This record gives sequence, structure tokens and C-alpha cells, in this order.
Amino acid sequence: MRRFISTTLMISIVLGHLDAPSAVAESPPTAKMPLRGQAEERSSRTGIPMPPILRAGVGKDRKGFEFSKKRGLESVACDVPDASVASAKRMTMRGGEASVHPGQSDESKTSNSDRSATSGTDAIDEGLYSRQLYVLGHEAMRRMQRCSILLVGLGGLGVEIAKNLALAGVKSLTLHDPRPVELADLSSQFYCTEADIGKNRANVSRDRLADLNQYVKIDVLEGQVGPAEIANFSLVICTDAVFGECVLVNDACRDHGIAFIMAQTRGVYGNIFVDFGPEFVVTDDNGENPAQAMVSHISQDSPGLVTTLDEQRHGFEDGDLVTFTEVQGMVEVNGMAPVPVKVLGPYTFTIGDTSKLSAYTSGGYARQVKQPRTVAFKSLRASLLDPEFTTSDFAKIERERQLLVAFQAVDSFCVQLEGTPRPGCAEDADAVVELAHQFNREVVAADGVVINKALVEKVDEGLVRRLARCARGSLAPMAAVIGSIAAQEAMKACTGKFMPVRQWFMFDADEALPPADLPQEEFEPEGSRYDGQIAVFGRTLQRRLESLRYMLVGAGAIGCETLKNWALMGLACGPAGAVYVTDMDTIEKSNLNRQFLFRASDIQQLKSEAAARKAREMNPALNIIAHATKVGPDTEEEFDDAFFEQLDGVCNALDNVQARMYMDQRCVYFEKPLLDSGTLGTKGNVQVVIPHLTESYSSSRDPPEKAIPICTLKNFPNAIEHTIQWARDDFEGTFKQGIEDAAAYLESPAGFLERLRAQPASARLTADGVARNLGERRARDWRGGGAPGPVCGRQGRA
Repeated sequence: MRRFISTTLMISIVLGHLDAPSAVAESPPTAKMPLRGQAEERSSRTGIPMPPILRAGVGKDRKGFEFSKKRGLESVACDVPDASVASAKRMTMRGGEASVHPGQSDESKTSNSDRSATSGTDAIDEGLYSRQLYVLGHEAMRRMQRCSILLVGLGGLGVEIAKNLALAGVKSLTLHDPRPVELADLSSQFYCTEADIGKNRANVSRDRLADLNQYVKIDVLEGQVGPAEIANFSLVICTDAVFGECVLVNDACRDHGIAFIMAQTRGVYGNIFVDFGPEFVVTDDNGENPAQAMVSHISQDSPGLVTTLDEQRHGFEDGDLVTFTEVQGMVEVNGMAPVPVKVLGPYTFTIGDTSKLSAYTSGGYARQVKQPRTVAFKSLRASLLDPEFTTSDFAKIERERQLLVAFQAVDSFCVQLEGTPRPGCAEDADAVVELAHQFNREVVAADGVVINKALVEKVDEGLVRRLARCARGSLAPMAAVIGSIAAQEAMKACTGKFMPVRQWFMFDADEALPPADLPQEEFEPEGSRYDGQIAVFGRTLQRRLESLRYMLVGAGAIGCETLKNWALMGLACGPAGAVYVTDMDTIEKSNLNRQFLFRASDIQQLKSEAAARKAREMNPALNIIAHATKVGPDTEEEFDDAFFEQLDGVCNALDNVQARMYMDQRCVYFEKPLLDSGTLGTKGNVQVVIPHLTESYSSSRDPPEKAIPICTLKNFPNAIEHTIQWARDDFEGTFKQGIEDAAAYLESPAGFLERLRAQPASARLTADGVARNLGERRARDWRGGGAPGPVCGRQGRA
């Protein structure tokens, strides 16, 4: 794989167990207290002053979102679910004992960590989750299967998170969004069609999400969301809700010891906030194998200086614990308790006092010892006043605080004027700039105590205006990026594996924005499914996207995500546009966990044909042509010069370097842009190649890979690890999963059939397997003959 970046921007895996802190004592109910009163009461009780966004945004005791049609706002108000405000209000107004939400067990009286440990099942379908298990391990997977999640908001961002959670295999996912589907939703909500307009977004999404994974229970929560309902969940995720309301939801989550994630997208800008409580335990901060280095010398000093061989960096970080083995001379260090290190360089670090130990002579290994780490998170209320950021772009480090100010200003505009700023509107952008200055002013109480510090020295008015001008836009690629990262954070909350975001994550792609001097009419809606994208980039670019002709090489995990985004964007959806997708592979069960366009009913079909069919279902206007031909010198009769010359670009979604280099050569020859990407575990990379502007893919080489991706090599095993995985998956499918399905049917035929009816895509495949195992394959006795017996025996003898 090329240029791996640390977890998240590509495809996410989402899991679940919450190593949560014990619940904080719940505050007395504040019966019928207005929202502003609730906020002030909380500030008084915790000693944390109200953030400006809460003072300004929640000060009005509203009845919820009323979709304003003032100033041509049409059906768009604040891009927030109706119930976000009302739900937060009820959350602090309702008191008493927690009631049991329908479909949930009565677990509300146990701590969050106790719930995770006692609910769910430990059985893992290794045929389905095999690739995920390589990254997470069985223990993390079991924790995930015990996690119940509440997701508020089913727009493009919310459905992206929900899709990832369902594929990963959490115990249950409950959806809450009372808003109806609108035409503008179709620019990013891939489970809504024009036929769904007017229907409830959560109900429409539930039916399609349930089809992704038969092991995940998908519910819809209607009506009120109060403390009683929240108490049933391990994690609450709020999407595209204003900050002021999320503060109240986060307060309720902290009172119940529940993890909280907030995610928001506005045009080409997005943010994520993470709060996993005051004492969150991280069992493995990076998921990598423990670092190890060969020792070349240890000094007799205080502290002792350890030098490693310069063939490879030691890979340790400050504070890491290490042990020593096979050291000659200074034998006292062998087998001693792990000691912390202070890194001085890539080949040197210091340990404790070695001045009284024997002299080092030769040899030895230093090995990292991974131990759990406890991480403290601040509430959203406190973090708005004193934010901490995880950097997404080191070229924009100074922008993070500016973006937080800008997002709060846009939220305040939404609350005060009951609608987002109009696309490309200079007047609304100026109003948002003024609000940004208000939020950034230092607020001093009468006694001289500062209750709100300015986040930035000077507001970046240009940045605020750019965000305001595109705030109403909804982009599928942005929903994919922010949604995948938020889903990855949900995995961390639930499993305790990988270091979470601390605590804000800001992301923007404003380099892609059009010039600011374009007329406002360029961005006005035209009554199409692409209005959410037109609000950001304008009509001219939309027409250009619709006429593009692109080739996609590979229809696996990345290929499926790419086709989904292209269909929603309207790429190649005009009369002159075309997408050519090629993949010679067929669909297998293990693909279903990552390649979300495929279902169990698609197994053994060609990936390219199935992916093209599913992408066309998302947008019937998509002009897509499927091929089942590999790319290489021997297929240039099909992909000839005329074929490449009519293309506007190529996108690689491949799993091997040789094919990448071949496509790079063809793109260089024909002067075509190339988009290349890849994943390995929780790591991903993207490389953009532009003719005469950037280097080509083959211009540089990465170091040899330590790990080998084997996802698509099962059809062509050529190494020992390939054959082992091929055999293991075949064994699981034959002797484990089918037998468990048959046993489940014998135990409860009615319940088993009811579950099958809820999973139409996989029902036929599962039923056929049960019929075979209870018919021709059913064991008679331990020798294979005699009277019918239980489901066992014959399969195990193979």
C-alpha cells in the first residue's frame, strides 16, 4: 500500500463495547424548567460557565424546529432534525425511574460497562467478519456485539454512520429522526429515493439498513427522547444538530455514564466532538504489534543510554514501557519489570539508572510492553470554552479554532433566524461574520472573573464567509469522510481499542470551493436531487460532473464506496457521461462485511455487474457499464487507445501494486488524471495524479510492506497464508455457520423463520443451507447410518 496515513479517511469499521466510567450521580429532575433555565442550573451545579453558543442559542425556549419559508428558505430550516431541540428539552424536563424502551432489556439500573458485559452473544460469524477480526481481534469483536447505540439524525451524514455500524456488527442500532424525506436529501442520503419523498427518514433508512447485517437489530425510536430512553444505550451519536442542543444531550449522557459523539457537516466543512467520560480506558492505542529493536549498546549511566542497531528505527515513544531479553554482560536487565523510556532519537533512548549494573558486552532485544491507558474527556460544555483538537491537516493547524468559532456563528444564525444562510448570499455571510465576532469576545463578569475567553486573537472573516456561503450544502463525499471518522470513533468508544480523538476534529476542503465572486443565482436550488451540491459548487460544475467519462478499476470495498459517491454526486448522469467499472472477481461471504453494495443473494455474482446494478438503483440516471476483464497488456484489445482517449480520468480501487503501476503507465501515456487509493486495516491512503502538475504513481516507491493484504487473493492463492485463509473460510462455511443455523431452526422454528423474513436478501441462502444440513447432509449416527439423530457427527469427521 502507498503512503499510509493514520486511521480514518478511507473506509471505516465500527464496533462496540463501552469500557465506561461508573455513572455520575444523576441530578434531581428539573420539572418544566425552560431550556435557558436548565443550562443555567447546570452551570451553577458544575461550576462551568455557559458557553456563548448555549447562552445565545438555547436562550429561546422554542417548541422545536418549525421549517421556515421566510426569505425563500423553502423546507430547509437549520439542517437539524425536528426533535433535536424538543428532545434535548424533554431530556432535562423528564425525571423519575428509567423506563424500558421497547425492544430493549431492563438494563438501565446497571452501569454502562456492566450492560456491555452481560448482554448480547459471544458467538462470532468468522466467515462474515474474518477480515475485521484481523484488525480487532476476537475480544474487541465480542465487546462490539454487546453495544447498543442511539443515532439521532438520518441525513446523509447519519446514514453513513449507520451503514458503517451495521456492517461492523454492533448489537443494536436505534434510529431517531422524525423528519420526512425531501428532494434535497438525495444529494447525500443514499438509502432514500424519489419514491420515498414525504416518508419518515428513519423508517425508510431502517428497512435498508436491516438488510446489511442479519446479526444487527435495527429499531426506530419515535416520540420523546428522555433520560429513560438514553439510559438503555452504551453510546449516543448526534448528527447535524446545533451545538447548543448537543450540550444538553451531552450533559444527560455524562449523568448516565454514556459515551457521546457529535458530528456535523456544512458544505465542504465538518466537525466531530468526542466525549467518552472522565475515565475512559484505552486497551491498545494503535493496534500495531509491539515495537521491538535489537540492542547494540547500553551505557552504565543514570539514566542509562540504550543504542539500537541503525538498520531500523526502534519505534518507541516517550513513556512506552520496554523489557529486555538476551542481553549479554548487563544481564541484570534481562527479565526485569517493564521500564519507561525517554526517546532521544530514532536509534537511542534512555531508561533508569544502570550505573551499578554490569558492563554491556553484546546482543539483546528491547520489546515494547503495551498496557492500558486511562484518558480523561471534558464535557462539550467545558470543551467549547477550552477546546482540544486532533489535527487533520498540519498545513492548517491555526485554522482549527477559527473553524470552531465559525461553526458556532452559523449555528447561532440558524437558531436566531430559523434557517441556514442562503447559498452564495453575501448579506447572510456578513451576518454570520458579525455573530462570529460576538462569540469571540471575552466575557467578564461583574466581579472581574473571565467567564469566556476569546478563542482566537482575530476572527478569520474570509473563512467564516466561505463557511456561511456553503453551509446549506450537503455533499456525499463530506458525509463519507466525517461519517466514517465518527463511526471509527464509535468503534473506539465501544471496544477500547485505538486512541480516540481528543476531543475536536475539524476537517475542511475549501480549496475546492468556486470563486467567491460568482453570482448568487449560480447556487440557487433548481428543484433537482443535486440541489445540496449546487448550493456549494454551483450549477456550472454540476453540469460538468454529469458529462464526465470515468473508468473505475476494482469494485471491492473502495470501489463500492466510490460508486456510491459518484451516483449521489451525479457524475456521468448526463447524456454524454459514462462510468466504466471492471472487476473480474466474484462476490464471497467475507466481502459482505466491507463491500456494502452487496448482499448474501449476490454471492458468486460478478462484483462489477452487481455493483453497477446497485449504484444505478441509487440514481437511475447513472450511465454505468460493467466489465469483467482484468487490466493489463493482454487486455489492451478491449481497453484500447480509443477507449482511453475518450476518458476524462481513471480511479484505481485495486489491491496490488502491479495493476496500479500498469494503470499509471496508461494514464501517463494518454495524459489522464489518476485517483489512487488503498486500505490496510485502519490505515488508508489517497494519491491524486494530475498530468503536468504532480508526480505519477510510479515515480516513487514505498518501503516493502510488512503485512500482505489478502482480501481478494482467495481465488488465486499463491502463498501459504493465502491457502490457510481460503481453507479456513471454506471450513467455517461448511462446518460451522450452516450447522449453527440448522440448530437454531430446530430449537425454535417459528423464531428462526421470523428472523429470516426480516432479512429477505439472505433468507434464501440461509434456508437452503438449513435444508441441506437437515436433509441430505444430516448425520444418522456417528458412523453415518441408522436412525435420524441430532445435527452433528458427519460434518465433524471431515
